[in-house]
Amino acid sequence: MDAIDRRNFLVRSGLAISAAVLAAEVPLSKAFADSPPLKFDGWQAVREQFQLSRDFIHLAGFFLASHPAPVRAAIERHRRGLDADPIGYWVEHEEKQEAAVLRAAANYLAVDPTDIALTDSTTMGLGLLYGGLTLREGQEILTTLHDHYASETSLRLRAERTGAAIRQIPLYYSLKNVSRLELLDNLIRNIRPNTRIVAVTWVHSSTGLKLPIQEMAQAIHTMNESRAEQDRVVFCVDGVHALGVEDFRLSDVGCDFLVAGTHKWMFGPRGTGLVWGHQRAWPVANPIIPTFNTPAYDIWMKLSPPKDLPKSVYMTPGGFHSFEHRWALDEAFTFHRAIGKARVTQRIYELNQQMKQGLAKMPHVTLHTPMSQDLSAGIVCFEVAGMTPRQAIERLRQKKIIASVTPYATQYARIAPSLLTSSEDIEQALQEILTLRV
Repeated sequence: MDAIDRRNFLVRSGLAISAAVLAAEVPLSKAFADSPPLKFDGWQAVREQFQLSRDFIHLAGFFLASHPAPVRAAIERHRRGLDADPIGYWVEHEEKQEAAVLRAAANYLAVDPTDIALTDSTTMGLGLLYGGLTLREGQEILTTLHDHYASETSLRLRAERTGAAIRQIPLYYSLKNVSRLELLDNLIRNIRPNTRIVAVTWVHSSTGLKLPIQEMAQAIHTMNESRAEQDRVVFCVDGVHALGVEDFRLSDVGCDFLVAGTHKWMFGPRGTGLVWGHQRAWPVANPIIPTFNTPAYDIWMKLSPPKDLPKSVYMTPGGFHSFEHRWALDEAFTFHRAIGKARVTQRIYELNQQMKQGLAKMPHVTLHTPMSQDLSAGIVCFEVAGMTPRQAIERLRQKKIIASVTPYATQYARIAPSLLTSSEDIEQALQEILTLRV
């Protein structure tokens, strides 16, 4: 994806990024950055990119990102420009910076930039995608009992407006004994002839469980080979707690849509996110907020003749955004690539295994997240005997350890070792959890 066909990109997206940037076979960071590419020889060097308080051990970084230095610098650069000359700076930078963000995201995900719509959060992305799905009366949405309120509500509202049915199923019955085969089998055997949409969450923020998304996608693909196009199962994934953790290429994952905020594990500017859709799947989605993307707007203004445009163009909501944040998102993708996607994944896995193994040895702690890294990612959920999750988290905060509580009907204490923490931080947190007693 480092070299993009210039004419195809401009014609399809209408974004006026310069020919020099699109044609160059160099990393995006070199084309746009005003400083040398970052180099990270160790994890302390990564940690030093953040202005997080050193008074705390931060084990809830997945909730809302602290901005690393390159992202902070880009936000401030755009903010100064907008403050000095709002209209002039917007006119000069809006199209090329949005294109820069699309290309950076596409390079990271290994997809075509014209298949990405930009949003402000996971919730907005889910609402945009699920709220505009093309569904016939009698068709069905299949989802699970483990998904977030935002997914569940967006799907329910769409079902009510279209006359489609919505069915929720359990993917497992015991986290202690859950297996990839059980998760896959429970999903696939519940797909019926009238099932049109399958919507799941890659990594559950309620328990830390990670689904075998690639195997699920492959099984659905096989099933679709015998279905007519209008009845094909469309596989939608909330990937917010996989993006920035798992080392993947979307072409290998095999889903039809992936929705994610980029201000969590990706360390992107707060208030940013994306929806990616496969070219075969975009026709099932319909915009519900008018776009201000240049080609669509020019057609409306009769400045250019009607033409086919990628659905992602229409799915990117218009209106005024926090532009200094949106335009700095490319730096977050560049930051991750500078560290190395595989290195990021391995580091997060190692720290989470250290945390889970430590918790599993404590008699007063019940670990709910599977020990296997095949079934977990960056979130660890647990309970402390005799304490509510809120009490446990408050006690940890008194010890300068920041954790969180799962925002679900069944609540657990939740911690998330990440690039913001060290092995020593994990050991200190484990020692404090060991002392938690009623």
